[in-house]
Amino acid sequence: IGGPANTTYGENTGVVGMTRIASVSVIRNAALFAIGLSFMGKFTAIISTIPKPVLGGMAILLYGVIASNGLKVLIEKQVDFHQVRNLIIASSMLVLGLGGAVLKLGPVTLSGTALCALAGVLLNLILPHEEKFQDQKVEELIGEV
Repeated sequence: IGGPANTTYGENTGVVGMTRIASVSVIRNAALFAIGLSFMGKFTAIISTIPKPVLGGMAILLYGVIASNGLKVLIEKQVDFHQVRNLIIASSMLVLGLGGAVLKLGPVTLSGTALCALAGVLLNLILPHEEKFQDQKVEELIGEV
């Protein structure tokens, strides 16, 4: 029934990264416990008194772990950022995701993760995979400027 072992949501990645627990049964039991607590008015009132700076601190830690896990994947997969193509794709995604860019297409608005994921997929499809382009290093381009 889902949980970190079966889904790749960033929050699940962050929780598994912080707790080191990826057991579906543990996550299921925690979810059932949380659902049960949500029906108790006094408990939800106590939770709503948690100061926003405390929630912000937890969010910083959680999303920091998510970002670190993303970097870990890039390192483990040995993505070569000396290759111009890889640098363009990663840089564009980072700027769009962190820079608060918004794309409005009629009634549809894309921002944040959705926009940078779409940009990454499109750039991956559009940018050539040719050997000539792959062999060109960032240092060579900087020298040509």
